[in-house]
Amino acid sequence: MAKAKTDAPAKLKSNPVTRYLRETRAELAKVTWPTRQEWLRLSAIVLAVTVAMSVILGLVDAVGAQLMDILIYR
Repeated sequence: MAKAKTDAPAKLKSNPVTRYLRETRAELAKVTWPTRQEWLRLSAIVLAVTVAMSVILGLVDAVGAQLMDILIYR
């Protein structure tokens, strides 16, 4: 029968938390982060869409509340 390798990589024997943190740091180093200009532009888009959806949902809620008021109390 063949013997199992006894020189297993140190990566497999290391603490799982330490290995996770090391691998996470390596993955974050591979990320292409946006420039400040891109970040500002994308943040402005997110805020604009959030405000627009808030207004739309607020209007729909107000109309729905008025319809329910008409149906229930009149």
